[in-house]
Amino acid sequence: MKYKGGFFMTSYTPKGVCSRQINIEVNGDTIESVQFVGGCNGNTQGISSLVKGMKVDEVIARLEGINCNGRGTSCPDQLAKALKSIKGE
Repeated sequence: MKYKGGFFMTSYTPKGVCSRQINIEVNGDTIESVQFVGGCNGNTQGISSLVKGMKVDEVIARLEGINCNGRGTSCPDQLAKALKSIKGE
């Protein structure tokens, strides 16, 4: 699922959280859009709005490791994992 610049779209299935899917559009190293399916609607809309226009690496650095209610992960952490998988990490 690795991308090499240009425009890239993918869907990621998160694990251990309420959201069921994360749809991601990346152009080069910049996030164009993120859409969560399921999860806490207000929070996932907020995350999506905040990361739009950010660099992939910055989003990973800021969101990786965030924990939701002792689950060991969260929707933001799952987004970071999705972005890492897109990069081939």
